[in-house]
Amino acid sequence: MKPSALLTLLLSLVCALPVFGQNNNSHNPTWWNKYQYLLNHPADSPAGANSSLSAGANVDVSNECGPQSETYIAINPLNSKVLAGGSNEIFRLPMRGYFSSNNGTSWGGVDLPLPPAIGTNGIDFGSDPSLVFDTQGNAFYSYIIVFFSNGNGINGTEMAVAKSTDGGKTWPSVNFFGFSSGSNHFNDKPMITADANSGSRFRDNLYLAWDSASGGSTAGGIRVATSTDHGASFTTVRADDPSGPGNAIGASPFVGPDGTVYVAWNDFSANTIAFARSADGGATWQRPNIVSTKTALFDLGIPAEEFRRALVYPSCDADRSSGPHRGRLYCSWMDLTASGNSDIFLAFSDDKGNTWSHPAPVTDQLSFPVDRFNQWMAVDPVTGDVNVSFYDTRNDSTGFRFQTDTFFSQSTNGGQSFAPNLRVSTASSNEHDCNGLFPCNAIDYGNQQGDYEGLASFGGVSHPIWTDSRLQQAPAPGCRTGVAMEEVFTAVVK
Repeated sequence: MKPSALLTLLLSLVCALPVFGQNNNSHNPTWWNKYQYLLNHPADSPAGANSSLSAGANVDVSNECGPQSETYIAINPLNSKVLAGGSNEIFRLPMRGYFSSNNGTSWGGVDLPLPPAIGTNGIDFGSDPSLVFDTQGNAFYSYIIVFFSNGNGINGTEMAVAKSTDGGKTWPSVNFFGFSSGSNHFNDKPMITADANSGSRFRDNLYLAWDSASGGSTAGGIRVATSTDHGASFTTVRADDPSGPGNAIGASPFVGPDGTVYVAWNDFSANTIAFARSADGGATWQRPNIVSTKTALFDLGIPAEEFRRALVYPSCDADRSSGPHRGRLYCSWMDLTASGNSDIFLAFSDDKGNTWSHPAPVTDQLSFPVDRFNQWMAVDPVTGDVNVSFYDTRNDSTGFRFQTDTFFSQSTNGGQSFAPNLRVSTASSNEHDCNGLFPCNAIDYGNQQGDYEGLASFGGVSHPIWTDSRLQQAPAPGCRTGVAMEEVFTAVVK
């Protein structure tokens, strides 16, 4: 396929990221603005190691020049004070990793490896982070590699899974696999999980799920790669219906207490949250089922996301605790309400996904318009609590639902009801262009918040992690723009 034809195909794919400075709604991949930026600017120099010594409820995890977006976090089950995180970089090529050994009080940072570029003028970069620990304390960081020739379009994509044995401080080994030239499908949006059940015959299997976008051909669909050797090698199969159209985005893999592995995704052709399971360690998959129908297709235009759109992306998990709801499956996602605002909904299943409860909101239902988006969910494997974090515009002071905060919602009764939401962020962000109408810290560095923000829970303690622009106006000597731009923050919720 000619580069121009391939770029036309990519522009028709999922995830809305318009080019810098434009307000269009073409459905570009989430890394599209990074690609556009790097085509026209040299990549920023390496960030090197750093540590955040921030005090207070919110901790600046990234603490570096240049914008970051699309965050993820994981907890070591052998020592829950050990955390590993990750985010996209926008002005630099590699992925960024973060590590903490003191329950998130302070953090260090490190770059993740990239493979050699393709061609004499080639460049490659990483995007779409996710992380998990296995039961032996190994950390695994998955991301996508995008290859392109500077000025000549996309060369291809592949998966990357890096392994750390020191809690994310270093990533000495990485497995690059699943390369696609893009001629028949395009690998995107990988998410990783592990079988952390001590009694499972598939204990410590790794499962990496992603959508293989294809513009509607049967070459696309949901792929799941399984590793039985701690990330050294992966075997890939298709998890959705191989005769289907392949119109899927946002695969979310998770594992039940008996070792059954599940994956859910947004089927934007059928307009459902779709679902499949495997009882043999990811080797074969049942015919897909439906978690729920929905209203929004795969993204929404909301005021807080002027320069891109918010993605309908499921986040799912299973209760692996010894509590009364052990084995219950949960899925959350964003959808439109009857009044036309975005909200976060959740459904659960007690029969391994054969049937699901009617979706219900996890948020406070208020008497004025509010948008909620970029949710993530984690079921505490010790307590069984169902935890959800999300962006929320209820505290907006502009009157236009521009400003966002990170909020947290918890259910202690198996998803039947949720307690009043807790505000986690101590400062609001404004990622909308205010057009000089009033003072604000508006910002657009392409990806804005990204497609998702992470959350991890263990033993009654949760760690939401998110991107915000509270430091947009703060002086940052030595930075290209002179300000801190978008930073990654986290907080302890307990």
